[in-house]
Amino acid sequence: MKNQVQFLRDYANASGIILDEVIEDYGSGLNYNRKKWNKLIDECMTNEIESIIITHKDRFVRFGYDWFERFLSKFDVKLIVVNNESLSPQEELVQDIISILHVFGFRIYGLRKYKKKIREDEEIEKSLQDRN
Repeated sequence: MKNQVQFLRDYANASGIILDEVIEDYGSGLNYNRKKWNKLIDECMTNEIESIIITHKDRFVRFGYDWFERFLSKFDVKLIVVNNESLSPQEELVQDIISILHVFGFRIYGLRKYKKKIREDEEIEKSLQDRN
């Protein structure tokens, strides 16, 4: 992530853009409930933001980028995509499917930590046994 931040700083500097703030937001582009991302959207809606520079469209939002771009344009916010590679519809679909599998794979993996707690909780264990 640090390389991307420096890349964006270099891009802005070379383009003569003065950065007021650099926001690093870790999380999935599928998650619209990220604290920093929501703060950024709120600031766009109150006309505190003039432009947003991002490395890739899917770093900002995985699905619905065109909608968000149009939405933010209503508040005169310009989205600048530094690496705007064009993909075929098939390549884009494959990337979307891989992204979805990645997110849900981590969700399933995250549930493993609760197995021990479920076994220890007699009430939950009993309700699970009753279902079977």
